[in-house]
This record gives sequence, C-alpha cells and structure tokens, in this order.
Amino acid sequence: MKRKHLSRMANKSQKLSTVFTASALALGLATSAQAVEKRSLCIFDPLGASGQIFNDLKQLKLQAISWGYDLQLSAYTDEAIASNDFKAGQCDAVYLTDVRARDYNKFTATLVALGAIPSDEELKMLLGTLSQPKAAKLMSSGDYEVAGIVPAGGIYVFTRDRAIYNVETIQGKKIATFDYDPAAMTMVQQVGASAVPATPSSFAGKFNNGSVDIAYAPAIAYKPLEMYKGVEPHGGVYSYKFAQMTFQLVLKKSKFDDNFGQKSREYFFAGFDKMMDGVRTAEADIPPQVWMSPTEKDAAGFDETLKNVRVSLREEGIYDPKALNLMLKVRCKKSPTRAECASDTE
Repeated sequence: MKRKHLSRMANKSQKLSTVFTASALALGLATSAQAVEKRSLCIFDPLGASGQIFNDLKQLKLQAISWGYDLQLSAYTDEAIASNDFKAGQCDAVYLTDVRARDYNKFTATLVALGAIPSDEELKMLLGTLSQPKAAKLMSSGDYEVAGIVPAGGIYVFTRDRAIYNVETIQGKKIATFDYDPAAMTMVQQVGASAVPATPSSFAGKFNNGSVDIAYAPAIAYKPLEMYKGVEPHGGVYSYKFAQMTFQLVLKKSKFDDNFGQKSREYFFAGFDKMMDGVRTAEADIPPQVWMSPTEKDAAGFDETLKNVRVSLREEGIYDPKALNLMLKVRCKKSPTRAECASDTE
C-alpha cells in the first residue's frame, strides 16, 4: 500500500511539474510574442515576390524575430516606387540598389564608384570592414541607417555587337542609362556615347529589342531578364568589372532599437560567401563563347576613363571622399605596387 501511495504521489508530482512547465512555456511565448514588434520592409525585386531577392530576404525575416521584430515583407518591381513609399513612411525599411541608396547615405552609395573595387576579394575586405561596430557612424545619416550591404556581383557591359570592345568603339553608340545615376551619365559623356534613359525594370527590354547597342548589369541579370536575347547572335559580355553592384537595406532608425542595425550588418556579412556563390553561378551560366576579354591596352584605357569619372564626381560632391579613400586603401592593400598607391588619397 505504501508503494502504491508513493507511486500515486510521484505521478501527481510529475503531472504538476508538466502542467507548470507547459504554463511557464506558454507564458514565455506570450511574453515573447508581445515583445516582437511588427515593421514593414519594402523590397525591390525585378521579378516581384517570385524573385530570388525577395525569397532570400525571408531568411532575414526569420532572423529578425530573435531581434524582436516581425518584418512584413512587400515586393516591388519598380524601385522608384519602393523608395518613394519608404520616404513617405509607408515602409519602415527598404531594400534597394546602391544607386538608389544615395538618397539615404552618400557614403554607402559611393561603394558602386566606377572602377573602385576591381575584384571580389577587395569587395569582401571592404564589406568586412564596414560590418564592424567601429564603422557604425558611417552607416547613419540623419534618421536613416544602412543595416546591410549585400554583393550582387561585378557590373559588366553587354553589347549587341562584338565590334564594340573599347573606349574608342563605344563612341556614338546608344547605352541604356539610368538617368537618376550621375555616375552612369558622366561615364557615357566621357566615352562620347549617347544615353538612352532606362530603369532597372526597362533596361533589359531596351537592350533585347535593339533600342540600344549597350547595357550594363551584373551577371545575375543574364538569365532572369533574358539578356541573352539581346546578346545573340553577334554580341557578347565584356569581362571587365566596371563596378561592384550591391543591394542595401536602409531603415528608419526611429523605428528600430539601437542594436538592430549592427546585428543586421553582421548577419548580412556572415552570408557574403553564400551570396557570392550565387553570383559565380550566374557568371558561369553565361556561355564561355559569349565572354569578351579585354586586351591589356583596352583595360588600361577603361581604368583611366573610370578614374577620371571618379575624380569628377568627387569634385561635384556626388561621390563621398571618405569612401573613395577607403576603397583606395583596400586596392593598395591587395596590390601595393599599383601606381595610385603612391598617393594617400584618391
């Protein structure tokens, strides 16, 4: 009888413990749910909610819950509308290209400076530096904060005619140009070409239907935007990186706590190699015979032209001098013998 009594007491104790644990867990979940605040994130993806960019950011949504925020994701196929909705307060954060980020942070927008980051290795060094807490001040401007910089790959020139292969042969050609991008407009003027206004949503179509002779884009655009239609049968992709494109997460600081931006920057940089795997896959998807390799002389010609563009835009106040100097230091750390490394500034 005594054993049965003890057994009943143990079972009762176990049940009470289970009930207590379940109650505590439920209370914890309820408290956690109350602590998680909803915020809206507007995402530019040319392919909308079915695109890879939008899909990748679902992982950020999961991660952000542990930081206390439930991000409500909305896809935009028009980048200008996404940016305008963000400015109007309809989005608490926005994910867009570096060129559009100029409205919110001139320093980070300068990372797409023409010819400033020649290789992926240099890009990783740069973004690693900017993801550190000591760089946080550079990420903020007014009520805006850049909470993540994501590599999208080198920007290449796509041409419908392989006879267009250097500065001289670009003269007089039509180039699909983002008219809100002063760097692109200056570049077109420098090489004596003709700018045809375009947007991230329209440039590929203009290239594919022959409205322009040249377009510029990272390799990730080749298949999704069907740019092979414009390249075939006589064109090619010039294997010279005119710049490094990035996507940037911009948020309104007043809508997030002080730690969110730093956590987010570290999260995005931790995924750098994975994102670059996707970039390299896209580059490998472009058939070998499509790539056009510049001669040493032609590459030197573009180097000089792009440097002139950088200097011009720095003097106009469009490129941030601190960003240009940081990228110069990165280039010189990788290649100390570069002629430009004799100078301390860009």
